[in-house]
Amino acid sequence: MATEYGQGYGHGSGPGFHGAGAEARRHRLPAPLRAPIEARSWREFCYVMLSLPLGIIMFTFAVTMFSLGAGLLVTFLGIPVLAAALAGCRGFGALERARARGLLGVEVATPEPLRTKKRGVMAWMGAMLKSGSSWRQLLYALVQFPWAVFSFSVALSFWACGWTMLTYPLWFWVFPVYAGQDGLQIFGDDTHSVQLDNPFELTVTVLLGLLITMATPWIVRALTSVDRLMVRGLLAPSRLATRVVELESDRGVVVDTAAADLRRIERDLHDGAQARLVNLAMGLGLAKEKLTEDPHAAARMVDEAHGEVKTALQELRDLARGIHPAVLTDRGLDAALSSVASRCTVPVQVEVDLPARPAPAIEGIAYFTVSELLQNISKHSRARHATVDVWRVDNRLMLQVVDDGVGGADVSAGSGLAGLAERLDAVDGILVVDSPLAGPTRITAELPWRG
Repeated sequence: MATEYGQGYGHGSGPGFHGAGAEARRHRLPAPLRAPIEARSWREFCYVMLSLPLGIIMFTFAVTMFSLGAGLLVTFLGIPVLAAALAGCRGFGALERARARGLLGVEVATPEPLRTKKRGVMAWMGAMLKSGSSWRQLLYALVQFPWAVFSFSVALSFWACGWTMLTYPLWFWVFPVYAGQDGLQIFGDDTHSVQLDNPFELTVTVLLGLLITMATPWIVRALTSVDRLMVRGLLAPSRLATRVVELESDRGVVVDTAAADLRRIERDLHDGAQARLVNLAMGLGLAKEKLTEDPHAAARMVDEAHGEVKTALQELRDLARGIHPAVLTDRGLDAALSSVASRCTVPVQVEVDLPARPAPAIEGIAYFTVSELLQNISKHSRARHATVDVWRVDNRLMLQVVDDGVGGADVSAGSGLAGLAERLDAVDGILVVDSPLAGPTRITAELPWRG
């Protein structure tokens, strides 16, 4: 694993710094006064206004098709009609997800595709009727309509009332026939000289209009929060389906990792111990031939072969340690990690506080995680000291490796840390890297206990 330390990071002089300054200048206006003219408020208002006509279409389609399909179940036509109803609701669901993404900023993943064991229309209809996602989208089409009627009525009423009362003086200018003959002159234009009998009425009306206008965005935001819940709850993939996708992805990572480990072992055996054993066999054969002719040369060859045997045995021990060290099986994480730390080029303090031993698979993953992190410290960190802490919290095994090196480690850089994070994720683990420039680097891993 090769993790690059000391990579550069952006500073305050970049574009983001100026963007933050512009954001601060734009937000000098208080939030209640800023809300009626914010783009987000108008996007949410447009979402509510569009919900009613779209809700009418979806509700009418869903009720009509579902009722027709249910009524035709006594014949063979009911199943195709119900499948068509569910397919149409899936299409409406895609439209609603796109609308929520564009106007509300809600990112909702596409539900799992239909899984058919066979090809053909009958297999497709069966998969459609068995799909829980399709039925949830039908339910969305049914429950969204009454909520759309309510939210449309409330939002439009507050919006129209607020802006009408706020612009109350303009109505007397547009329709001067309704203005009084005596009282306060509002506009001094010669063409539209308008007076109002009661200036108190004007002031109170405008102030109430201002309050309602400022409150309307927050009311609309509260209404759209219900829409967000419905979209996430009914149009997103189910938790079970999401979990299945995660497990399939994790299985792929585990298979790829196992294949890579097998290739590494095969390469190490072929290039290391196997080559030395071949040389050893050839050397012993030559020594056997020279045994009667030149005993001294034969003895020298046997001595060289003895050295090759020692080297091959050491390489085999290292290879076995890389597969699964015997000290881990016999004595647990404390002794195994202390052994790894003793081979690190940086002084490492190891502290293991575990009430019992976790599952062997988790114990092995924890060992190799710390081993690879210590290799990174040896190769890249330029640290003077490091610590390894292992402890248990509830049903989770916690690992933390800290060094005082140059820092700059980043999981997103496509380095070995990314591969390590994928391996941990395959067993529901988490890898968190905190490594600012100039250090220190703190890497925390969390694994399930499974004792």
